[in-house]
Amino acid sequence: MDLLTPSFGLIFWTLLAFLIVFFILKKFAWGPILEALGEREKTIADSLATAEKVKAEMAEMKSENEALLIQAREERAAMLREAKETKDKIISEAKEQAKAEANKIFADSSVALENQKMAALTDVKNQIGNMVIEVAEKVIRRELDSKSEQEGYIRKLADDLERYRTN
Repeated sequence: MDLLTPSFGLIFWTLLAFLIVFFILKKFAWGPILEALGEREKTIADSLATAEKVKAEMAEMKSENEALLIQAREERAAMLREAKETKDKIISEAKEQAKAEANKIFADSSVALENQKMAALTDVKNQIGNMVIEVAEKVIRRELDSKSEQEGYIRKLADDLERYRTN
């Protein structure tokens, strides 16, 4: 029970020890402790200000990134439009070139066909001319006594020539 009811001497010596420690701490430790707490408070305030500054910079960077992303999308869309226009231009040029080539080939084939037709007509005319000359030569060579025999022979040759042309 002595612990629950301390004596007057114990209280006096405890109070005296407390006051001595208090004055020593006040004289030597209290200033540096308050100074360290002040520095810590200043460091915390600076850290909070830096954090707010970083937060503001991050928000600004986020908005800049969004702006850059929008700009990149617009540039991509422009490049795709330009590529499509180039593709369409190349296709139309190729079509026009193909049409020009087809028209040239058609014109060349028409000219070639016309040349072949003219050559065939010339050949036919030459053959007819040769046949006429042969007929005339045969008529002249044959010495027919009468005019009626000459006319009959000419008709026969003409009929042969007619059959030759139809075949």
